[in-house]
Amino acid sequence: MEEIPKYEKANHYKSINITMKQKIAEKFRTLYQSEGDFFASAGRINLIGEHTDYNGGFVFPGAIDKGIIAEIKLNGTDKVHAFALDLDEYCEFGLNEEDAPSQSWARYIFGVCRETIKRGGKISGFNTVFAGDVPLGAGMSSSAALESTFAFALNYLFDLGIDKFELARIGQSTEHNYCGVNCGIMDQFASVFGKKGNLMRLDCRSMEFAYFPFNPEEHGYKLVLLNSCVKHELVGSPYNDRRASCERVAKVLGQEFLRGASMDQLEAIKDQISDEDYLRARYVIGEERRVLDVCDALEKGDYETVGARMYETHWGMSKDYEVSCEELDFLAEIAKDCGVTGSRIMGGGFGGCTINLVKKELYDAFITKAKAAFAEKYGHEPIVIPVVISDGARKLD
Repeated sequence: MEEIPKYEKANHYKSINITMKQKIAEKFRTLYQSEGDFFASAGRINLIGEHTDYNGGFVFPGAIDKGIIAEIKLNGTDKVHAFALDLDEYCEFGLNEEDAPSQSWARYIFGVCRETIKRGGKISGFNTVFAGDVPLGAGMSSSAALESTFAFALNYLFDLGIDKFELARIGQSTEHNYCGVNCGIMDQFASVFGKKGNLMRLDCRSMEFAYFPFNPEEHGYKLVLLNSCVKHELVGSPYNDRRASCERVAKVLGQEFLRGASMDQLEAIKDQISDEDYLRARYVIGEERRVLDVCDALEKGDYETVGARMYETHWGMSKDYEVSCEELDFLAEIAKDCGVTGSRIMGGGFGGCTINLVKKELYDAFITKAKAAFAEKYGHEPIVIPVVISDGARKLD
């Protein structure tokens, strides 16, 4: 599961806007008696393609209009002075390995500095204040937004000439080496490469990618997340267990990954694998096909097919991969009852959000019913998070 940095806890689900930038600037002047440059990066959604990354398959993310903003200025020393505005916390640290800070949020910035240095980037100290508005626990990858903001900024400020893929890998390596999260590349990739009005199909085996126009508003739709505010703690290692299932099936098929396997091939070895491994593989093989179907449908402006594949993904994750939960299944059922075009779990599962593709004329009725029905059954309303596909890491004017 994605680790949510501590600084998110004070967020109030505002969009990145002038108010946030003004507050950062005011604090920066107070702390450092100067002004710096502003940089930003985005959280992300993944329209379809869950649990495919470690199977060598495709993912289909996009950057969103919620993320991190940081003001940064070089300070001529070998120290980083950092202030997390949402937490009202300050941290100072050096740039050597032994200087790692204790605060979890600061380790993301420190890790980006260290991973940049490991790649030959010559950097020095800087002052920074940052804030974010990625909703807590929604699976929208605030950590990647933070890493990408600072990786992009250091590359720009020190004129390092690091390419975008390596900036994404700097964020991924930060998670692995300094934050204890063995994540894939999708989150950082989306935060770095995000492009307004476009989703990105990333081949997790070859790292090739392509942009696909995604403008649901122009086709009469809205994209909205419903955050169940639920996170189930499960005994054992459910993600590792599912990955192991996929690896076992791939081995029987004589492949490194499940990527490229067909349903016919899976059926041919069904008596050589466990029932559980069969179901896990069936979901992954189907999901690879669904990602490609969605890409084809978007090129034709066929949002009905996009929505149908989203529902198929949800129930595949629920029944075959078994990473859903009662609350998320309930939200998907409510969506179907309300005529929502597409709805599914977003992220690894066991809680978090559904992502919903809704016709504009049905939007208000859907939100009203979902909030009321969910509150009646579970005692609290889901949090409604409208999202717009936006740009990734960048320097702000």
